[in-house]
Amino acid sequence: MRIEIPDSKKIEELKSEMREGGLEKLHILSDFDRTLTYGSVGGIKTPSIISILRDGNHLVKGYAEKAHALFDKYHPIETDPSIPMKEKKKAMQEWWSTHNRLLIKSGLRKSDLEDIVENGHVKFREGVPEFLDFLHEHDIPLVILSASGCGDAIQMYFKKYGKDTPNIHYVTNRFNWDEKGKALSPKKPFIHVMNKDETVLKEFPELYKIIKDRKNVILLGDSVSDLGMIGGFEYDHLIKVGFLNFEYNKFGDDFRKHFDIVLEGDGDFDAVNQLIRDLK
Repeated sequence: MRIEIPDSKKIEELKSEMREGGLEKLHILSDFDRTLTYGSVGGIKTPSIISILRDGNHLVKGYAEKAHALFDKYHPIETDPSIPMKEKKKAMQEWWSTHNRLLIKSGLRKSDLEDIVENGHVKFREGVPEFLDFLHEHDIPLVILSASGCGDAIQMYFKKYGKDTPNIHYVTNRFNWDEKGKALSPKKPFIHVMNKDETVLKEFPELYKIIKDRKNVILLGDSVSDLGMIGGFEYDHLIKVGFLNFEYNKFGDDFRKHFDIVLEGDGDFDAVNQLIRDLK
């Protein structure tokens, strides 16, 4: 993995200022897919949970076709720069709401997600378990903010590896389940790409209370759009770490412009672990 620090002086100054605040003033804000996990495993690009459900044999026949139709309807709205943000947010809310109803109607069960966690192409980056242990040991909150369609699977994945500790907070799309593990209804709020930021945390008052005075933040993401996760949070110091897993020539300049540390190549977590150790 190649490490690029566009402004090394700025990083050293930020680290010094954050070190003065102590670890009790720090929290980590992270994406999940292709950030804490590898972007590809065995040469296969890591698919999203929804794409595994859509393209596998977990749900009733006809689900995949309907899910693709929703994608074809709403994805152009999501990516069209000419559409106002208010209109985009409304459309994304409709998309998530409609798709969640479709998942329930199609017979989504916890066992489907458990199968994906067990057999899907998802793998923690080397060094992530040590990263999680450090955060747990020092009681540093890790907020995982993900617009994944079935975010319950993220916590299942942490449980699989014995890393589902109390300092980890999952802000994801989740379901209410019956006693047999069948999805009954979606939990609100819906997390989508247009509200995937820390303003949504105010709808999780217990979590917001934990982080509101921890105004030194390390942000981890695998796309420039992940920088929006910090939106609405009044931080004192922020270090942005970007995982540029693919298409280095296409996205390299943009990453170097927006991230403080760029990790080029689908590699390990050593640089992040060194960063948080430097803040002790």
